[in-house]
Amino acid sequence: MTGTHQTLALLLFSLFVAVTLGITTWVSRRRHGSAEEFYAGGRLFSPMENGFAIAGDYMSAASFLGVTGLIALYGYDGMLYVVGFLVAWLVVLFLVAELVRNCGRFTLADVIAARMSERPVRIAAGTSSVTVSVLYLVAQMVGAGSLVALLLGRTSGAAQAWAVIGVGALMVIYVSLGGMRATTWIQIVKAVLLLSGTVALTVLVLVRFHGDFDRLLLTAAERSGHGNAFLAPGLKYGGNWTARLDFISLGLALVLGTAGLPHILSRFYTVPTARAARRSTVWSIGLIGGFYLMTIVLGFGAAAVVGPDALLPSNGNTAMPLLALDLGGGAGSTGGTVLFAVVAAVAFATILAVVAGITLASSASVAHDLYASLRRSGGKARSEVTVARFAAVGIGVVAIALGLLARDLNVAFLVGLAFAVAASANLPVLLYSLFWRSFTTRGAVWAVYGGLVPALVLVLLSPVVSGSPGSLFPGVDFQYFPLQNPGIVSIPLGFVAGWLGTVTSDEAGDEAKYAETEVRSLTGAGAV
Repeated sequence: MTGTHQTLALLLFSLFVAVTLGITTWVSRRRHGSAEEFYAGGRLFSPMENGFAIAGDYMSAASFLGVTGLIALYGYDGMLYVVGFLVAWLVVLFLVAELVRNCGRFTLADVIAARMSERPVRIAAGTSSVTVSVLYLVAQMVGAGSLVALLLGRTSGAAQAWAVIGVGALMVIYVSLGGMRATTWIQIVKAVLLLSGTVALTVLVLVRFHGDFDRLLLTAAERSGHGNAFLAPGLKYGGNWTARLDFISLGLALVLGTAGLPHILSRFYTVPTARAARRSTVWSIGLIGGFYLMTIVLGFGAAAVVGPDALLPSNGNTAMPLLALDLGGGAGSTGGTVLFAVVAAVAFATILAVVAGITLASSASVAHDLYASLRRSGGKARSEVTVARFAAVGIGVVAIALGLLARDLNVAFLVGLAFAVAASANLPVLLYSLFWRSFTTRGAVWAVYGGLVPALVLVLLSPVVSGSPGSLFPGVDFQYFPLQNPGIVSIPLGFVAGWLGTVTSDEAGDEAKYAETEVRSLTGAGAV
C-alpha cells in the first residue's frame, strides 16, 4: 500500500480508538463498582440499543473479513457460513433468549446452577466458557494481524505480532476500565459504522455491474478459474465423503453454536426484562440478516473485481479492503485511498469491539464462576470485579499468544471451531437444564466435559493442527481425525454424555427446583 493509504487508514483507526477510549474513560468515572454494573451495565439498555450491541458483538472479523473471503474463493460453498450464522439466531430467539434472561444473572453457569449443586457445575461451565471465548478471540487476533500486514505493506511476523499485541492491550483497557456499559456503547458505534460501510460497498459493487446480479455472478465464476463449478455446491466441501461430512459438521456447528456462545448469552442480561431480551433478539436478527445478505454480494464482487490470485496469500482475509481499493478507483487514486482507509478502519473497529465483548464474558466466567466457586468468596462483589479485571489481562495474553500461532488460517474457519466447541459443551447442558425435569448435577458436569474434551481432542488430531500444508504445524503429522470441524461427532457426544450422567446418577432430579425454574423461565417471576 502507498504511504497515503497507510496514513489515512491509521488516522481513521486512531480516531475510532480515541472515541472508544473516551467512552471508556467517561463510563469509568460514572461506575459504581458493583458486579451488576460491571457485568450487565446496570441492566439499563433498551431493546434497540441492545439489539445493535448484539449485532456489533456478532458481526465479527470472521464475518467482515473471513466470510467475504471464503465466498470470493469458493463461491457457493462459502455461503454456508452466511446461512449458518443467520439461521442460528432462530435457535436463540425461540429457545434461549427469554429463558436465559429470566433464569440467569450474569453468566451461563447461573442458569444451570439454579437447580444443581453450584460448585461442580460452575467450575465446569466456567471452564467451557473461557475455552470457547479464547478460541473466538484467536480468530479476531488473526484478522487484526492480516489487516495490519496489508495496511503497512509488510508481511513480516513482527508487523503482525505488534498488531495483535496492540489489539490485545486495547481490549484489556476497555474491559477493565469500562465494563459492560463501555463495551456495549463501543459495540453500538461499531455496528453503525460496519453497516454503513457494508451498504456503501454493496451499492458500489452493484453500480459497477449496472445492477445486473447475473452479470456479477458470471464474471465472478469466470475470474475464479473454476467456471460454473464456482456457482454450484461442492467446490470446497464436495470432493469426497470426508469433505461432505465436513460440510454437515460445519453446518451443525454454526447453527447450534450461537446459542452456546458466552458473550452472546451475557448480552441478554443487560436489558431489564425477558420481553426486552426477545425484542433485542428481533432487532439483532434484522440487522445481522441484512448484513449477511450484503456479504454475499461483496464476496462475489471480490471474486469478480479483485480475483482469487490477490486473495490467496491471505487465505481470503483481505478481500474486503482490496475490493474497496478497486471500487474506489484503484491503487494511487484518491477514491481508492479513501475507501480503502475507511474499510480498514471499520475492520479494526470491528475487531476491537468484538474482542472487548468476548473478553468481558470470559473474565466474568473466571471471576463469577471459577473464582467464586473455588475460593467460596460468598458473593463479595467488589473483590469479584477486581478478579474479573485481572482475568481480562490473563485472557488477553493467552489470546495474543494463540493468535500469533494461528495467523495464517482463515478467520471464519477459526470461528467455526469456536462454534463447534460452544455447541458441543454449552448448548447440551443449557437445553437440558431448561427443559429436562430429571436432569442432575452429574448429568450437567458430564454434558459439559463430554462435549468439551472430545471437541478439543478432535481438533488437535485434525488436519487443522498437523499433517497438511495449511495446518498450524505442517512439518509434523499426528492427524488421526479426517474432518476439519469436529461438530458432527462432538455435539452428539455432549448430549449423550449429559443423558448418561443423569441416568447413572444416584441423585434424583429435584422436582421442586425444576418447577420453580420452569415458572421463572416462562413468566419471569423472581428474575433478577
